[in-house]
Amino acid sequence: MGRRVTVVLITWNSASYLRRCLDGIARQTHPDIEFINVDNASADHSAERVREAFPHCHQIINSANCGFAAAANQAIRIASGDFVAFCNPDAFLTPEYLSRIVAAFDQAGEKFGAATGKLMRARGADIEPTDAIDSMGIRMTRSGRHLDIQLSVVGSQFSEVFGVSGAAAVYRKSCIIDVTINNEYFDEDFFAYREDADVAWRARLFGWRAMVVPEAIAYHVRTVTPERRRSLPPEINMHSVKNRFLLRLKNEGAYLAVRNAPFELTRDLMVITAALTIEHSSLPALKWLWRNRRRILEKRREVQKRRRVSDRQLAEWFR
Repeated sequence: MGRRVTVVLITWNSASYLRRCLDGIARQTHPDIEFINVDNASADHSAERVREAFPHCHQIINSANCGFAAAANQAIRIASGDFVAFCNPDAFLTPEYLSRIVAAFDQAGEKFGAATGKLMRARGADIEPTDAIDSMGIRMTRSGRHLDIQLSVVGSQFSEVFGVSGAAAVYRKSCIIDVTINNEYFDEDFFAYREDADVAWRARLFGWRAMVVPEAIAYHVRTVTPERRRSLPPEINMHSVKNRFLLRLKNEGAYLAVRNAPFELTRDLMVITAALTIEHSSLPALKWLWRNRRRILEKRREVQKRRRVSDRQLAEWFR
C-alpha cells in the first residue's frame, strides 16, 4: 500500500516566515514526500525563495491572489500522494510530524480521513516556540462557531475530534476524492478563512472521521484571533463574516438548525448588529450572501443529497 505524502505550501507575501517553515518540511523523516508550492502573486519573492530551497518542487505561480481555497484545489488536482498535507507558511513541522500522522492513519482505520498533530503557539518570523497550545483540532458550538481545541490530549496515539485546523492538516486522498463537489475540495467561495471547518463538517456528513495525533508536534504563529478582530484588515473580517453564514447554510440540516436556533440566532444578531453599527467593513459579506443565494442553495442541495450521516448522529459534536 502506497504511503506517499504530498506536502502543499501556499504562499502569499510569506517570505518572512519561509526560512523556518521550509526547514521544517526539508527535515521530515517520512521517506516519500512530494512537495507542491502554489504562490498567489506574491510581491516579496516568496516563490523564488521556495524554489531556492526546493529546486525540483512542483510550483504553480498565479497571476493574482485567488485565495487559499482555490490555490489548495490547484495543488490537490496534481497531487500524487496517498495523503495530502497542508503546511501554512507561518507553521513549523517537527521532523517526525508526517511519519507519526501516517502511522496513526494506519492504526485508526480507513474511515479516518483527516488528521492534525499537536499545534503549539509560536511567535515572530522565526516561529519561536511557546508553551501554549494553538490547536488540537476543531470543535463546534451550538451558536455556530468553530473553535480550536486548546486542551492537551495525552496517553494515546490518536484521539477523535470533529475536524482539524488547516494550519498543519493531513487529509487522506480517498477522503478528498469522496467529498469533493464540482471539482472543489475546498469551497472556493470561502476564498480564505473557515474553509477548514467547512471541509470538516462536509466530511462528517459524508461519514468520515478526524483525529488529533498528540505526539506529532508543530508550531504555528496565530495572526487571526477574535481579540484582534478590530485591528485586522477589512477584507479578513468580511470573509470571516461571510463564511460564518456560508458554513451553516451549506451543511446544517433541519434538526440541528432547530436544536441550535436559540444559540445561533443570538450570535447572528450580535454579528449583524456589529456589521451595521461598528464594523461596516463586514457589510459586503451580507450583501454577497444575498446576491449569491441561488448558488448557495445549489451547493446546499448537493451536500444534503450526498450526505450519509444524519444531524441526530452529529448532534453530540455541537456543544
